[in-house]
Amino acid sequence: MEEVSPLTLNRLSFYLRCLRHLQESGVSRVSSQEMAQRYHLSATQIRKDLAQFGEFGIRGVGYDVDALATHLSSLLGLDRHHALLIVGMGNLGSALAQYLGFNYGSFRVVAAVDNDPRKIGRKVANLTVRSSADLKEVVRESGAEIGVLAVPAEAAQENYDALADAGIKGVLNFAPVRVKRRTNVPLKNVDLRINLEELAFFLR
Repeated sequence: MEEVSPLTLNRLSFYLRCLRHLQESGVSRVSSQEMAQRYHLSATQIRKDLAQFGEFGIRGVGYDVDALATHLSSLLGLDRHHALLIVGMGNLGSALAQYLGFNYGSFRVVAAVDNDPRKIGRKVANLTVRSSADLKEVVRESGAEIGVLAVPAEAAQENYDALADAGIKGVLNFAPVRVKRRTNVPLKNVDLRINLEELAFFLR
């Protein structure tokens, strides 16, 4: 299988979300055209993306919704649970700990750490905030494999490196800065400011 681009992965995630909505609606089969019309997508793009991973649809019949949802879940690694650890329990970190999207389906927030003595020991969303100094122990005890950085920009690189050293397998970075990633620890940046600036461009 050829390398999959981030844009394709984003679309596959959205297709899976659409398929789950169809399942909840009791729909058992759907064509690429029907799916495109219902969710404002491109039927051609749907077929092209899915064709990278095999033959799923039957011409004139469409896709089996359950089978395709199961396949995409497996392809995206969502057929098992992923434990998340949040670093930085300020306003953003606390909000993320309570965010349903981080505690739904395949994802669960299992631990949180901070270096502020005033926050250590505090309860947030059924989690007890631990000290960042105990990060390796927290990762080992909780089984966390995804780290979520909710720290100031100047602390992002240090905490990314600490997560990598502690055995975390991937990092989602909310800090407004790019950090140098290690080849064996994938990094995904979420910069809300950039999204706002892109939107501002269209409001000129």
